[in-house]
Parts: sequence; structure tokens; C-alpha cells
Amino acid sequence: MQTKNALPISEHRRFIRHPLCFPLTYKVLEQGPGKSAEPAKASEEKRSTVINVSMGGILFASRKPVKPSSLIMLRMPFHDKVFNVRAKVVHCNKSPESNLYNVGAAFHKLSAAYKVKLVEQLYLISEFRDLRRLQLGKEISLERASREWIKRYSARFKRLYW
Repeated sequence: MQTKNALPISEHRRFIRHPLCFPLTYKVLEQGPGKSAEPAKASEEKRSTVINVSMGGILFASRKPVKPSSLIMLRMPFHDKVFNVRAKVVHCNKSPESNLYNVGAAFHKLSAAYKVKLVEQLYLISEFRDLRRLQLGKEISLERASREWIKRYSARFKRLYW
């Protein structure tokens, strides 16, 4: 049921979300305000998977709930690199399909959004490389796959994602 001043769900979204599936780990740096009088405990790093990403934030799965307003550090690995991004948890809802929590977090800075988009692009190029390997029947270097992907898809990627 909608209230008089409520916007339809689609209009609440400020940025277009893009479905993805790549690994990440996260760690709660500082818990958000809550009803508990307990002091914030140091969080251990937890494994997760990205569900979707936008210029404004990221949605990932978690086995445990994360308090809204908590500051978190996201670590996204790609080959021998690890990208670290700070974000603030905006919402955390249990998914009836997966029985996991969907954690939505907003990026602290625009540079964090660019880092995540870079990781997304790297994963897309890696998938493209796998596809080309199947099509050609031989291995191709990540550098060659990158050049081909950029030539074919970078303009489209830019239009779709920014």
C-alpha cells in the first residue's frame, strides 16, 4: 500500500543498478546507532558476493545482518590486486529466496564508485577473455582480451554505466 506522499519503488532509485556476481570480503569498521548499549566489537572479515552495483553504492549478500549506518570496508580481489572501498550501510533485509541478508551500502566518495566500476570492468574483461578462448580454441592473454574488449564495448559500457 502506498501512502499519499510515497514514491513508487522505481523512483526511489537514484542510480541504475547493474547485476554482477564477483567475490568480496567486508569488515564492519564502526557499528551504526542501535538500541543496544553494547560497545561496538571489532568485526572479523567475512566473505560475500556482489549482487549488484551502481555509481552510488553496492548490494551484497551476508550470512549475518549488518546494522544500517555502520561503516564498512569492502575488499574486492581481482587476480593479484585487491581494491579497498569504504561504504556506509543503508539497509539490510533478509532475502526469503536465499535466506541470506541483502546489504545495501552507499559509497563514501566518488572515487570509491570509480574503483568498484574498475573492478566490474576487469571482471567483464576476464569473462570476455574466457569467451574468446572458447571461440578461438586457444588461450589469449589478458592484455589482448582487454584491447579487444575496450575496442568493442568501452563506448557502450560508458553509456550504460555512467
